[in-house]
Amino acid sequence: MAKDLFLNLDLNLLRTFLVLYQELNMRKASQRLFVSQPALSQALKKLRHHFDDELFVKVPSGLESTPFGHELASYITPHLEGLADALNRTKRFEPHNINYPIKIALSSTLMSCVGGLLFSELKKVAPQANIELLTWNTNTPEAMLKDEVTIGFHYDFTLLQGLSSVPIGEVEGIALVRKAHPLANKQFVTLNDLSQYPLASLVNSGWNDHFAHAVNLAQIFGLELEVGIRSESLQVLIDVTEASDMFIGHANLFPITKYPSLTALKFHVEDQFKKQFTMPVHGHFHKKNINNPLIEWLNSEMTELLQQQVEQMKPYYSH
Repeated sequence: MAKDLFLNLDLNLLRTFLVLYQELNMRKASQRLFVSQPALSQALKKLRHHFDDELFVKVPSGLESTPFGHELASYITPHLEGLADALNRTKRFEPHNINYPIKIALSSTLMSCVGGLLFSELKKVAPQANIELLTWNTNTPEAMLKDEVTIGFHYDFTLLQGLSSVPIGEVEGIALVRKAHPLANKQFVTLNDLSQYPLASLVNSGWNDHFAHAVNLAQIFGLELEVGIRSESLQVLIDVTEASDMFIGHANLFPITKYPSLTALKFHVEDQFKKQFTMPVHGHFHKKNINNPLIEWLNSEMTELLQQQVEQMKPYYSH
């Protein structure tokens, strides 16, 4: 039975052989391989023993391949080049080649403000991708651990063990009221101004299921806010606010230009309290994907989108 020349062969030796075949010079080959010439000589000795052939003989110009060496090089070169290309492809990420589902969970705030924009931007770059946008719920962290959700974008908070997150932006708190609201013409408002009116609180599932962020914020300043309504649906809050003096606590991502019946109010905040009126946004994902180019791309796209949306809305929130 013929000897199996592949079974016990160190594939690194094949690369050494090809470099030697290409250079036909021990010094040049050792430089390309980043090994010493004695180490290269040892590798050549192993190759000669394995293939039972000299492979190379010394000539005045350096080395010359044996007939078997020529034949071996012609056989293995396309396979090793193909293997190198296949391995390197795992590190090349090209969104336009994505042809599989991408499931993205968004908080209620992000879904209502940039969900459609995110879908459009991703489809421009990855037209073949099957993109699903899901509203973040209490089961989302578990779904990410099970690879049922690719990535989630939400505020920064403690998640399940096994998940990781990276900061991708920051949003600033604003208030939304109807055009005829008593505060609608004020250039800036304070929490004290708003404490006279009920709060329409947007529930971002997984984060403020059991509290209203604006209420907690007001308590820092010794104020009490009455919660008039809580809902995961922004449209419900808008409908209620349009017909009452309630105000919606929201973020400076809100596309106010699409809602002519509403006015955006910016908070007057002293410098030492500005941190309390901002919220970091994070990309959340399975810890195993921390270096996954797909996750890096999605985080990058969302980072840019948030920056663009904040910048676009700035004239309407800075008065």
